[in-house]
Amino acid sequence: MAVTGGQGCAATVFRYNDAMPFKIQVGPPQIAIHQGQIILLTEPDGHIAFPSDKGLYFFDTRLISAWMVYANGQPWDLLSGGASTYDTARLFLTNNVFFTEDGEVPARTVGFMLSRALDGGLHEDLDLTNHGPQPIRFNLEIAIRCDFADIFEVKTQKIIRRGHITTAWSEAQQRLSTVYRNGDFMRAISVRTRDRDSRAVFANGRISFEINLAPGASWHCCLLYDLTDGERHFAAPLDCAHHTRRSAHADAGESWRQNVPRLRTSNEEFYRFYTQALDDMTALRLPMPGTDGAVLFPAAGLPWFVAPFGRDSLIASLQAILIDPAFARGALEVLGQLQAKERDDRRDAEPGKIPHEMRYGELAHFKLIPHTPYYGTADATPLYLIVLHAAWRATGERALLEKHLVTAEACLSWIDDWGDRDGDGFQEFQTRSPVGYENMAWKDSGDSSRNTDGSLVKGPKALCELQGYVYDAWQRMAEIYDELAQPDRAAALRDKAAVLFRKFNEVFWDEAGGFYAFMLDGEKRPVWSVASNPGHCLYSGIVPPERAARVIDRLLAPDMNSGWGIRTLSALHPSYNPYVYQLGAVWPHDNALIAAGCKRYGFAEAAGRIARDISGAASHFLLNQVPELYAGIERDGTAFPVQYRGANVPQAWAAGSAFMLLQALLGIEPDAPRGVLHIDPVLPDWLPDVTLYGLRLGAHRFDISFWRDDAATRFEVLRGDATAVRARGAEAS
Repeated sequence: MAVTGGQGCAATVFRYNDAMPFKIQVGPPQIAIHQGQIILLTEPDGHIAFPSDKGLYFFDTRLISAWMVYANGQPWDLLSGGASTYDTARLFLTNNVFFTEDGEVPARTVGFMLSRALDGGLHEDLDLTNHGPQPIRFNLEIAIRCDFADIFEVKTQKIIRRGHITTAWSEAQQRLSTVYRNGDFMRAISVRTRDRDSRAVFANGRISFEINLAPGASWHCCLLYDLTDGERHFAAPLDCAHHTRRSAHADAGESWRQNVPRLRTSNEEFYRFYTQALDDMTALRLPMPGTDGAVLFPAAGLPWFVAPFGRDSLIASLQAILIDPAFARGALEVLGQLQAKERDDRRDAEPGKIPHEMRYGELAHFKLIPHTPYYGTADATPLYLIVLHAAWRATGERALLEKHLVTAEACLSWIDDWGDRDGDGFQEFQTRSPVGYENMAWKDSGDSSRNTDGSLVKGPKALCELQGYVYDAWQRMAEIYDELAQPDRAAALRDKAAVLFRKFNEVFWDEAGGFYAFMLDGEKRPVWSVASNPGHCLYSGIVPPERAARVIDRLLAPDMNSGWGIRTLSALHPSYNPYVYQLGAVWPHDNALIAAGCKRYGFAEAAGRIARDISGAASHFLLNQVPELYAGIERDGTAFPVQYRGANVPQAWAAGSAFMLLQALLGIEPDAPRGVLHIDPVLPDWLPDVTLYGLRLGAHRFDISFWRDDAATRFEVLRGDATAVRARGAEAS
């Protein structure tokens, strides 16, 4: 290790010359493809083993819970395979030894290519080739099981059958239909054959084909999986998966991909990190109905969170402001429509509150869970205001403010009337629902709020970052009211923000430790556990400039900084566990917000270190696809990041960390209402050059090149109005 100082902030960091001679690639042993709210999650060989969490999911219901393919009862052997795009997969398999009436069929005689494509339903291609010298005859059997389990029950492994499943085989139509009904809730899946070289039969839960292959001959069949949700039918694509045209959804994704800012840099690691993040956001586009047609909305993550979320979608939209404010527009539209209008304790709803999560499965349909939607989040409401301001600054669209002003004012009222439960000026949360969440900030696992002795924090909790979010929201809304010619409203919000700033820094600050309290407990006592949450206060600007260096130094100390990113909880805490969700693991989005906060206070070197840690970790994951979280184990010359079991991949705010980290390094702050693009680039030595093509400011586009020149960072506007680019800390070339 080395201790270095920069810009008044000393911190322990890891040298980057301790790289291993071989890079270990890590990632989940599974194949995941998806489109919209349809997800296929399989083993690496394409099978869906039962019991497991794998399956074909459709609007929060697992339709297929087991899928296996056999040659005369023997499983196939995987050669290679994986997802070729986010909505297609291809696998190459071959046979193990199996026996027929004509004798033994040696291993590796038959090649089997299995191709899959999602577009409404699922299209599956089965292609067999006899590479042996003799003709062969055998049965190809596909065993399919449907359990129609709710995704919540699959995740918790507590599956209860409430309705009835019926299965029917039509010999004439060559179709297997399976229907689940529970009262007025219905899901169905049908599997039909097409372009087959032999007819199918169905018996003992298996679709079987008699295969006769001469030497060198091939056999083909399409299986089409049509899906039904009540009265809505989703037909499988007819074209074969291995030579199909792209779906309309994929075409729209490719069009979007071609219109977002492209990156060029000599650092291939960061280039791959950024490029994969674009691919992930392309995949996680969730078309949702808006007032003016479909809008672009970021799903939270695969496989568990392909649904509308409050906090996750808003933070992902905030991160993606750099590449496309359309995500923010979509999030504002959809979440505004779902804003609570009345109090409902079972759903933790209160007037003006922005929802946490919306679900569509059986449990939600019968209100056995409160996600219809559920409002158990204390941070989504101020985050809505933050995203509204950021979207306006990126687009310059006054109409955007006018469209969402009623929603925004209801958010402001909720902050005053409901967010501050006891009138002490701080935001607190506590569930009223018998099935509600104990913790309603981003660290929402039930065990995440810990006292210094490791015990759980009791009572209403006032987390530090919630105060920062509200402070930031009030400041931003004040600027919006200035724009809308309402100076009195603006002045009142700035006054409230000033009071919160003073109170927060009096009550939450620990002078001896140089850090902020994690939260106030139910008795209004500070909880001094060292966690990553105060890093969000840097992003919000509620930290006085004279304290920023100490906060950053504490976050980058060895017990917090793993070398792969800042941990959620100090390694010195009695509850620390690097493999636990929010008690020591590393979350990329958490680190991106902290890095942006470091840059806000002028600590560009610290922001660069964090960006290097996350980018370096991403390079170890398959495809450079950073997961939702990974273990907080210490980085050394032989270590590599370890993915959290069950992490979502891809995940929107994990992918969005690439954009926010880049924005922090370049200091990009759009001010489209005034036609100005502010930049404050400080490139670290590990990222000596960056060129962004197609950077947006309202309706304008810019190509800007940045590069290090000794210790300085210079830039050149290659396309666009150079006078609109205002720089601090860099020189134009």
